[in-house]
Amino acid sequence: MNTSAAVLADYTARLEALALDLGMDFYPVNFDLVPSNFMVEIAVYGLPVRMRHWSFGVRYIHQLVRQHMGHSKIFEVMFPGDPCHAFMLEKNSLAENTLVTAHVLGHADFAKNNQLFSRFMAMAGSHILQQSAARAHRLERALAAHGRARVEAVLDAALALETHIDINQPLHRPRYPAFLAPRAGPAANQFHDRFARLPGEHAEPPRDDTPQRAPLPPQPEYDLLWFIAQYAPDLEDWERDIFLAVREEAYYFHPIHACQIMNEGWASYWHARLLREATFLPHELYLSAVKSHSDVVRPFASGQQLALSLNPYHLGFSLWEHLIDKHGLERARQICREEDDFGFVRNYLDQELADKLELFVYEARQDGDAKIASRDIHQIREAILAPKFNFGAPCIAAGQVGADGALALQHDYLRDGRGLDLPQAEKVMDYVGRVWRRPVTLRTADFRGIVRVLPSRTP
Repeated sequence: MNTSAAVLADYTARLEALALDLGMDFYPVNFDLVPSNFMVEIAVYGLPVRMRHWSFGVRYIHQLVRQHMGHSKIFEVMFPGDPCHAFMLEKNSLAENTLVTAHVLGHADFAKNNQLFSRFMAMAGSHILQQSAARAHRLERALAAHGRARVEAVLDAALALETHIDINQPLHRPRYPAFLAPRAGPAANQFHDRFARLPGEHAEPPRDDTPQRAPLPPQPEYDLLWFIAQYAPDLEDWERDIFLAVREEAYYFHPIHACQIMNEGWASYWHARLLREATFLPHELYLSAVKSHSDVVRPFASGQQLALSLNPYHLGFSLWEHLIDKHGLERARQICREEDDFGFVRNYLDQELADKLELFVYEARQDGDAKIASRDIHQIREAILAPKFNFGAPCIAAGQVGADGALALQHDYLRDGRGLDLPQAEKVMDYVGRVWRRPVTLRTADFRGIVRVLPSRTP
């Protein structure tokens, strides 16, 4: 271990002890220093070991371009679990990695106490890295047995639908009942019994108790990954396994997506407080770490006076500081346990803080100009949350499977409040057609609200 790594290990142990003294309650964290190329791979794949797919290579190139242009620097990647796993850049300065260590402890505290994270871990276990590696190993066996073309066609479809889950359903759920429940007969009634026994009255005809096959699905099914895995007519077991593996990973990523503002803000609040109270840190290192903190939580890029995109670190950090100043740390901890970003922003981003942060809703014109459309707090909240609605995906459900196996999908565009990107939707429909292997249609609307029915071209 080099001198810098040894010093960081010492600071890490002291920061963990300080965090416990301050009342934090976190999962243990395994910290690893890794080279920049490995860090980029983790960031684009989402996990250190994951199923191979060409789309991750596209993301990798995109991330490298952003880094070379100076638009994106990855300080760390942290995976919630018991224990958590945090990867830090080995070329970061000691001050930067000290800040990252404190930041990760905030994430570990959030992951242990927030109900969404706890719910996923209760369903799927707490060892995501090992589980992901096992799924990747199963995919490698499928590649060897069935060839790249067949496996990639299934993975194309599964990853195209990876956000189409129903987080109100459990991860492990049974198939629908094949038959409708028998209808209950009329309740016993003494008067009716006596009336039926009168002379000349006819007894009720016997009821037909033949089981009636239930419609498929019995109600609109928004968990498309689960539905296709369970009911696609000709999928083989290894193909169903791919769909269920992608679905399980989508469940893992959902709390991270749904709590991003809260989680990053909570981690930023705690790294700022830990650094402030870590009297064992040298003064020069503390000042360098505080500068890194300012870079992380600033509202817009250096040199700019206006930002049209939101920095979740800045908003989350500001919200938690505002909340704790007004209501105290214990109330903040209760909110941390019970809320996701929807409740957090709608209930606690008030007009006072929005004005202080100079938040606004803007309209972009076709000529590239933008203008401020509103500073109303309700519109600001909904504009912040709009990309998070339904995991950022359109609300599409399996509506009916016909007698011939044809699948009808329906887009709840009224609930979405927007039409689909039709060229993109047509590509996804082709992916779905390849795995459903029967005709597939999607009822949707274009950007003008005109109803359209899109067929798959690859039944």
